[in-house]
Amino acid sequence: MKPYAARKKIRLVLADVDGTLVTKDKILTERAQKAVRALHERDILFAITSGRPPLGMKMLIEPLELKTPIAGFNGGVFVQPDLKTVISSLPLAREVAAETLKLLEKSGLVAWLYTDKEWFVPDPKGPHVDRESWTVKFPPKVLADFRGHLDQAVKIVGVSDDKEKMDRAQKEAQEALKGHASAQESQPYYLDVTNPKANKGSVAEYLAGYFKLDLEEIAVLGDMPNDVPMFEKAGMSIAMGQAAPEVQEKANFVTASYEDEGFAKALEKYLLS
Repeated sequence: MKPYAARKKIRLVLADVDGTLVTKDKILTERAQKAVRALHERDILFAITSGRPPLGMKMLIEPLELKTPIAGFNGGVFVQPDLKTVISSLPLAREVAAETLKLLEKSGLVAWLYTDKEWFVPDPKGPHVDRESWTVKFPPKVLADFRGHLDQAVKIVGVSDDKEKMDRAQKEAQEALKGHASAQESQPYYLDVTNPKANKGSVAEYLAGYFKLDLEEIAVLGDMPNDVPMFEKAGMSIAMGQAAPEVQEKANFVTASYEDEGFAKALEKYLLS
């Protein structure tokens, strides 16, 4: 773990969703809600970011009383909590989207494509489609050919349960798309490809500017490699207990796992005590 030197009071907490804020079964626990309410009572802002589309975080807004911008697609789209008002959108360049689809096909991954409003899959019975539909609470549209939507692609996802294949595809995509796209695993079975400015480090920077904060005044929580960019930007970083060692070593602190109230315990220990 990297050392933590507290210089400024934390004024905003930014959390990843899947693997961090919610449990494996996508449950927002009462203890997690209570911890966020305690942040509000201390005038500490709370925000969320995820590879999910903004609509896929709708179920979190009311119980967490969110008033901050929602950062969907790892920062590819920022919307107000009404989920209707788009603050900013960062689509992939058309040629980058096309190249990404070729890379995923070559790697043997199933491709999904997201615009800021829609989710497209080639097969409704494909891997993880049912699970993702249940998670985000809306179904995809089935489309065999994505070429008509390349100009609107905010995120392209490669899907596979073959971990070696996923890791190899991530490395190849990072090399081939360097400078033109961000390619990071958001789950062991999802490879997210977004605009190079759409990463969680940029989310932390955006929120710092939006609320006129120093980055040192932001604490972040996450569990996957795509959370590391915000670990590198924020004043305080907390990795989840189930995170891989290479993710944990980039954080200031490590909390319990998402199956053991790790999110709530982190807030209670490092921010509310």
